[in-house]
Amino acid sequence: MRAEWKSKPLGQATTFLNGLWKGEKPPFVTVGVIRNTNFTKDGSIDDSDIAWLDVEAKKFEKRKLKFGDIILEKSGGGPKQPVGRVVLFEKDEGDYSFSNFTSAIRVNDSRELDFRFLQKFLFWKYTSGVTESMQSHSTGIRNLNADAYREIAVPLPPLAEQQRIVTILDETFAGLGSATANAEKNLENGQELFESYLNSAVGQKRVGWMDKKLSEICEVKDGTHDSPKYVERGVPFVTQKNITKEGLSLSDVRFISETDHQNFYRRSNAAFGDILISMIGANRGMACAIDDRTIFSIKNVGLIKASPNINHEYLLYFLKSAVAQEYIRVASRGGAQEFVGLTKLRDFPIFVPPQRDQLALVAALNELLKKMSQLRATYRQKLDDLNELKQSILRKAFSGELTSLSRATKEAAE
Repeated sequence: MRAEWKSKPLGQATTFLNGLWKGEKPPFVTVGVIRNTNFTKDGSIDDSDIAWLDVEAKKFEKRKLKFGDIILEKSGGGPKQPVGRVVLFEKDEGDYSFSNFTSAIRVNDSRELDFRFLQKFLFWKYTSGVTESMQSHSTGIRNLNADAYREIAVPLPPLAEQQRIVTILDETFAGLGSATANAEKNLENGQELFESYLNSAVGQKRVGWMDKKLSEICEVKDGTHDSPKYVERGVPFVTQKNITKEGLSLSDVRFISETDHQNFYRRSNAAFGDILISMIGANRGMACAIDDRTIFSIKNVGLIKASPNINHEYLLYFLKSAVAQEYIRVASRGGAQEFVGLTKLRDFPIFVPPQRDQLALVAALNELLKKMSQLRATYRQKLDDLNELKQSILRKAFSGELTSLSRATKEAAE
């Protein structure tokens, strides 16, 4: 921060307001309540699903949002999203408030501090990881240390300088936003291209291909139906949550004892080269190969044993195709959490080409997948670079190093 700039603790420069609970005592008034789910990653409000609630008129009087208020997420978050996000409220009509999981921050003196400047400063503090050290680290809801947050030193350059910085950041981030959207769209297009080729390659029966049930060409099992006692260290216990598009993920797996594993393992006997497929929940039908020799047990997961009757790479590609996913959708049953039963999984219809065609299809799909993986890596690096550039520009802005609009826009373009 420049030596000539003043600063002030956030708690002295602003007033904090507590969020609103649902009303219990009349009279009531219907208001739009901003919640954590309305926060976007760029620090703005998504008002497409604002909750309209009946709240106590008396409590609302002190919690009505004003144009220029900053809403702070004080509770929520998670392992990949620390608590402390901020959004700017810019509505000048209507009755709006904010939930009890948030606080409103209101500038005390608009002649001293521009609310847009403050919101961008607090947004930078969040994205640079400052608030992560201010949160409770429980496994459930995370809470922000309000006292520590209020002690954040807010830079106070002259008001005209604050407004100039806001203008630079708005114009620069508009360009960065377009570049980011283009990179994300290219990632999406690449995935759609691969899926389109996959569906045309394996999802349409051709001359010489046979119709088979999965159980006719492979052994199909499922995991334990029991709920074991988890232990701190032991054998990984894989559930449907560990099956991802990228493969089997053991990053957040839980563990069971060796004794429980021995009892469960006899049932499924998962091994290298087998295929796992989720049988329950939102990702049912998602499949992945066991590509290392890690020993584990499974639950709510189907196990398709490697078989000489079919190339297991071809089988995995087929299970990921649109025709296979449609079968999973139709075969699912249940209420709140739909599932596919073992019988339906064994009856899974599959097109089986001759072995030579299987190998040719696998080779073509592997080559395309390799190219798509390289493309994804390129665009993910581009997104990382854009995010780093954004952080660099924010750091310069609040340390007094952002001297011109042309420099910032040039950095964004590069």
